[in-house]
Amino acid sequence: MVGRGELRSGVAAFLAGATFAAITARDDAGRLWTSPLSGPAGFLKAASPTSLLIETAFDVLSGQPVGLIVMDFATRRRLRINGTLRVAGGGTLEIDVVQAYGNCPQYIHPRRPSSDMQLLEAQLIHRGNALEADDIAQVHSSDTFFLGTTHPEYGNDASHRGGSAGFVRADAHTVTWPDFPGNNMFNSLGNLAVDPAAALLFVDFRTGRTLQLAGEAAVQWADDERSVEFQVTDTVVSSIPALRYE
Repeated sequence: MVGRGELRSGVAAFLAGATFAAITARDDAGRLWTSPLSGPAGFLKAASPTSLLIETAFDVLSGQPVGLIVMDFATRRRLRINGTLRVAGGGTLEIDVVQAYGNCPQYIHPRRPSSDMQLLEAQLIHRGNALEADDIAQVHSSDTFFLGTTHPEYGNDASHRGGSAGFVRADAHTVTWPDFPGNNMFNSLGNLAVDPAAALLFVDFRTGRTLQLAGEAAVQWADDERSVEFQVTDTVVSSIPALRYE
């Protein structure tokens, strides 16, 4: 892991204007999930250089390490934050920040909210243990997804993956994607090398349909090409109108 554990003035300004983030955390059964967070500008607030407040109704177990990636799709900027969730409840999450650092804009597809952003309200469509036909179609049409990984010492992490629509392939039980050259930090791949637990989040930005997957992932090598294979154990599909983008 890299990066300073401070939300400096430039970072605080970026957070204040952000309307979308994804968070990686475990549920009460120990499963790793990556979940969307959204709201109007100001729903993320740097309360101090080492404390981040998130206004959300999303429920996360406190006391655990979390990973957060904050996206500004319009300007193709992203910020990764790692820390410990100290307080959860009352519509606010508070994270004690350990690391905060930016990533390059590569593979970020520009898009803008189709309406004024509101706090996220999710309507559950279904849960399962395998991908259904609609889920597979969503994966195949996606140009963006979010990856959650974990490390026994450094905790949970959230990252972004992007490419041309179709760069991710899936069947009922497996999701695979190529690992493109990126920022050469290798946080996610390094985590998978020591702990296979992983989580995926796909958002259909036209409709607000979200697909969350829990399972395990491993890096695959073929000649000089590297890919990741994810085995699905649990699925959650929801409808979140606030996540509609253009």
